[in-house]
Amino acid sequence: MKESFFRIIALIRKELLAIFKDPKSRIVLVLPPILQCLIFGYAASYDLNNVPYAILDHDHSAASIEFISKLDGSGTFTRVATLQRTSDIAKFIDEGRVLLVIVVDEDFEKRLMAGMPAKLQVIADGRNSNTAGTAQSYISTIASDFATRWRADNGQDPPGGMKLTTRAWYNPSLETRWYMIPSLIGTITMMMTLMLTAMSVAREREAGTFDQLLVTPFRPSEIMIGKALPSMLVGLSQATTILLVAQLWFQIPFTGSYFMLYLGLILFLAAAVGIGLFISSLAANMQQAMIYSFVLLMPFMLLSGLTAPIGNMPEILQYMTLVNPLRYAISITHQVYLEDAGVRELYPEMLALVAIAAVTLPFSAWLFRNRLT
Repeated sequence: MKESFFRIIALIRKELLAIFKDPKSRIVLVLPPILQCLIFGYAASYDLNNVPYAILDHDHSAASIEFISKLDGSGTFTRVATLQRTSDIAKFIDEGRVLLVIVVDEDFEKRLMAGMPAKLQVIADGRNSNTAGTAQSYISTIASDFATRWRADNGQDPPGGMKLTTRAWYNPSLETRWYMIPSLIGTITMMMTLMLTAMSVAREREAGTFDQLLVTPFRPSEIMIGKALPSMLVGLSQATTILLVAQLWFQIPFTGSYFMLYLGLILFLAAAVGIGLFISSLAANMQQAMIYSFVLLMPFMLLSGLTAPIGNMPEILQYMTLVNPLRYAISITHQVYLEDAGVRELYPEMLALVAIAAVTLPFSAWLFRNRLT
């Protein structure tokens, strides 16, 4: 047992030296996670901060001018044109110069004075349906708030009915990056870990050192462990880098337990390494290993809930996500990071990762041994 332990330590040291001895490899392992965090944090956002719009005011009343000033002062909408004719609307929408055209009805102020609903028409560029839908909801909120305040300021009774007060838990400002950046802890870590593990044996085969490794006292299981642990260590270091970017750069508050987070990451990396070793056992060279990895990574990301809720997927795809370790990693990081979840809440996800690792690691070891014989 003692000799086996020292052989595994020696192989881990050899793998880490192979990864870090090249300056380019060191840059690739550190710089991409930081850059991807910054890009996703700033570019991959569903928040609307600058919506170009045009206004067509048929009323030209004090009420319509005040409403337009509310839009301009919201910090979200930027007026790029004030139209004079209805025929100008199509030109601005077709050329993509504005996302919205807001048309104020000619009886806007009169209807407000009469206690009737004032009419607004919002014409949106539906080519980007998500953004257009979100912008329309913003307009609806501003218009409703304006109508209530205008009636109160002009001595009219506010309209009856319910008053809705909303409150968002775990993300009070509803910022996309609060959802996206914690997701990257699992996503980027899996990308790098899967690639490193998949190419570890393939690199040995291309360099001609794999046959030399076989004539050493190393047993196949020791080789597997020696190939798996360095990738897991690199994955944990990258996850730590992303975690630091989330807290120090984006100021996303961490509410949970670091122990629970890293426990979940270790289970996730064990499952990811099992898949990487499976690819590594099949690939004859590094090119094949990279191709196999990319073929698997895209479905893993699409079926993880990163870009679309799993509940919105067709039922057959929802069943397919059950074998996707990235699904559980994203769920764990969100629950720990934002919700302060404990073992009781994370038990289903962690059990699923243990089950995936319990299948992929022994199967990869079996395939690895059979490929040697």
